[in-house]
Amino acid sequence: MRFEQPLWLWLLLVAAALVVAYVIAQRRRSQYAVRFATLPMLEKVAPKRPGWRRHAPAFAFLAAIVVLTIAIARPVTDVRVPRERATVVVAMDISNSMAATDVSPDRFSVAKEAATQFVRDLPEQFNVGLVSFARTATVVAPPSTNHQAAVDAIEQLTLSDSTAIGEAVLTSLQAVRSLDSQAAEDLPPARIVLLSDGSNTSGRSIDEAAQEATTAGVPVSTIAYGTPDGTIDLEGRSIPVPVDAESLQGLAETTSGSFYAAESNEELRDVYSDLQSSIGWTTEEREITNLVAGVALAAALLAGLASLLWFSRLP
Repeated sequence: MRFEQPLWLWLLLVAAALVVAYVIAQRRRSQYAVRFATLPMLEKVAPKRPGWRRHAPAFAFLAAIVVLTIAIARPVTDVRVPRERATVVVAMDISNSMAATDVSPDRFSVAKEAATQFVRDLPEQFNVGLVSFARTATVVAPPSTNHQAAVDAIEQLTLSDSTAIGEAVLTSLQAVRSLDSQAAEDLPPARIVLLSDGSNTSGRSIDEAAQEATTAGVPVSTIAYGTPDGTIDLEGRSIPVPVDAESLQGLAETTSGSFYAAESNEELRDVYSDLQSSIGWTTEEREITNLVAGVALAAALLAGLASLLWFSRLP
């Protein structure tokens, strides 16, 4: 926490002086009572002592003064807020290799479920879009704050042939540029989250796509999903479909994104959870004078209320 006008904090010395004065006054009052009255008489005159309640209103009032002084100094703190026009494009591999059952029940089912939860957990202010890719890449849900549209699109995805990772990145960039009327000239803060389990076998190269994403300033975070032992059944044959983590890691590093490898349902959920907490946010300075002043007012009201209830007078 910082203060716009820290010199006002010197008033805290006044509060400290009031505390000292209060303690001294209480000690003198006790000494006076003992000096001029016998203990039996005191017990008859005041058989029930208020104890801690006698001091509570005074300390609540002093606390109000301290907090009010802090408010006058105009405290400022860092607040994590969603970036304006923040856009996330989820690019999902729908190639036939995603049917591999090395992840139960299969890669595709788990990936769809995890991506759905990821979209639902994003702040409602974020624009979210969905791109699917196999032989080509398609924008199946343009970026918008209607997250349900992306969720519905994920549920309707079906498998197809080939894997066009480069095309997925380029199509995602085009989706970002189409966000609104100013996006083409003033690109919004964006992140592409790409999940795949295979190598680029169709369309433009990953290097070309990475270069364009880097030029646009849009990081591509990649998730290599599956195990090295994954296979699919094709025309009665068992075809190996290992994950090409190296290509996906290179894409992420080139574009200043993050690379993740997930080999299970739990790991994939953890990946999406980590991504959700790291994208589309910025830290801004916010003055919290009103909040602190509100706390001071609450403390003062509490002090007055307690004094009225317990002693029928204000502190």
